[in-house]
Amino acid sequence: MTEGDLAPDFTAPTQTGESLTLSALRGKPVVLYFYPRDDTPGCTTEARDFTALADQFAALGVAVIGVSKDSVEKHGKFAAKHGLGVTLVSDEETGICEAYGTWGEKKMYGKTVLGITRATFLIDAEGRIARIWPKVKVAGHAEEVLAAARALG
Repeated sequence: MTEGDLAPDFTAPTQTGESLTLSALRGKPVVLYFYPRDDTPGCTTEARDFTALADQFAALGVAVIGVSKDSVEKHGKFAAKHGLGVTLVSDEETGICEAYGTWGEKKMYGKTVLGITRATFLIDAEGRIARIWPKVKVAGHAEEVLAAARALG
């Protein structure tokens, strides 16, 4: 997948149990960020960083959606515990992750494991991928994505 490609559509449950369909958000930009697991240090920091900027994303009309393999129930607890202001999508079957190329083998503590690679996609109002951040480093990432979202408009 490369910048300019049409973003793969999906329908999946959010932390509230409601269904979210990506193509239903056409007409406004979307930040789709993939993260390995709820309530781990890096993932919590990333979600809190996006939440801290949620008002600025909203002012630009940008939806921010986090995706991991965690269940709706785990997402709900994670969002409540940390007061998250972003939508979390459950991808328990990894179909969304596979469509975006974020699911596969990775090295962790010297072992090869299957999991989600932290990555972010900025999708424009027409549903095309405007920017990709592969193998994200959390520090400063949400601010960088916000700057790119501002540049879209």
